[in-house]
Amino acid sequence: MAKFELKLPKMGESVAEATLTAWLKEVGDTIEEDEAVLEIATDKVDSEVPSEVTGVLVEKLFEIDDVIQVGQTIAVIEIEGGGSDIVSVIPEVNVEVPSKEIIEKVAAPITDAVQTTVQSSGTRFYSPLVKNIAKSEGISQEELDNISGTGKEGRVTKNDILLYVENRSSQPTQLTTTPSVVEEPVKSPAKETAKAASAPVSVNGGDEIIEMTRMGKLIAHHMVESVQTAAHVQSFIEADVTNIWNWRKKVKADFMNREGENLTFTPIFLEAVAKALKDYPMLNISIDGDKIIKRENINLGMAAALADGNLIVPVIKNADQLNLVGMSKAVNDLAQRARSGKLKPDDIQGGTYTVTNVGTFGSIMGTPIINQPQVGILALGAIRKVPAVIETPDGDFIGIRYKMFLSHSYDHRVVNGALGGQFVKAVADYLEAWDSNREI
Repeated sequence: MAKFELKLPKMGESVAEATLTAWLKEVGDTIEEDEAVLEIATDKVDSEVPSEVTGVLVEKLFEIDDVIQVGQTIAVIEIEGGGSDIVSVIPEVNVEVPSKEIIEKVAAPITDAVQTTVQSSGTRFYSPLVKNIAKSEGISQEELDNISGTGKEGRVTKNDILLYVENRSSQPTQLTTTPSVVEEPVKSPAKETAKAASAPVSVNGGDEIIEMTRMGKLIAHHMVESVQTAAHVQSFIEADVTNIWNWRKKVKADFMNREGENLTFTPIFLEAVAKALKDYPMLNISIDGDKIIKRENINLGMAAALADGNLIVPVIKNADQLNLVGMSKAVNDLAQRARSGKLKPDDIQGGTYTVTNVGTFGSIMGTPIINQPQVGILALGAIRKVPAVIETPDGDFIGIRYKMFLSHSYDHRVVNGALGGQFVKAVADYLEAWDSNREI
């Protein structure tokens, strides 16, 4: 009998690790080829890892809540065949190698006085990721052992230690190795808010306690992190979309008959955003420390609400290269798979700018939080039928128009008010200049 190593496959660009959320098979179970063996979670997407062979599960190398790196062996499956060699037929995984600057930054000591080595102690096991975070943040063994874990049997997860580091950074540091003078860090309002949110809250007998979901915890962490990182400012503009409203009403039935899909407003708006990003490429950037990364591709994230109230942002890759039919198909496909929980990890990776439709819920405008590490996000307000002044060669008159507000949040560290305003004005201009005789 030979043994096969089931490895964590590469799941998409920039996805380097995943958390094991559930085992679907137990040791001794027979597994068919392509049958799911375990479930994993990467950021906001849950996926299954199937077996590439038929055999019997003989060994599990990780437990629930453990963080697994791409290419690591998760389990061993015994398969038919001579010998006892361990075989693997999974293609070679290209793991993304950090840049020299990132390696040096992580390897640098947090303070001159602290150099910590932590390890699993007693009955408490720490994953390699948790150990690395503890080491890089100067967390002692005693501190690590005292962190309350939310994982199985009280295990410390990645989110647990990151939350501890966040709260720890707003308090004076106590060094137990070498005496040193430590200054209390400056407390920003954002950090004070985050700290206050984690303070104990009194509960009476009639209150209901609801545990946050894993996705809810991730979203909460990302939102607080974004507010603490970026200098959020907003610009607002009202766009007349009467031509678009009338054009869509005229062609949507033919589009359905020809393409078999509904033509919504979303792909029309995303097309305008993609054009504006080509005009203003300094909105299609990210910040890495003191460096600006100008993105080659325009990958539009579109925020989608899920049935449980959470939000996910699937990404349309190379959106500027799609025509309206291609954009519509991409939007419908991602929206449908988001609602049914069938998105793949790569579907939410690589976004360079995000659009969120707050008008879906009746809001006329909003002030969205930037999706890090991007520098801008556009909120689409509800389309309203309003009285408006219409300018004509024969004079001005009052008429009924369809209008909407565009709300642009951007990072004032790198995007000034002029650029932020010019960009959202360009989006509005593209929408207002829509050709009502356009063919699709």
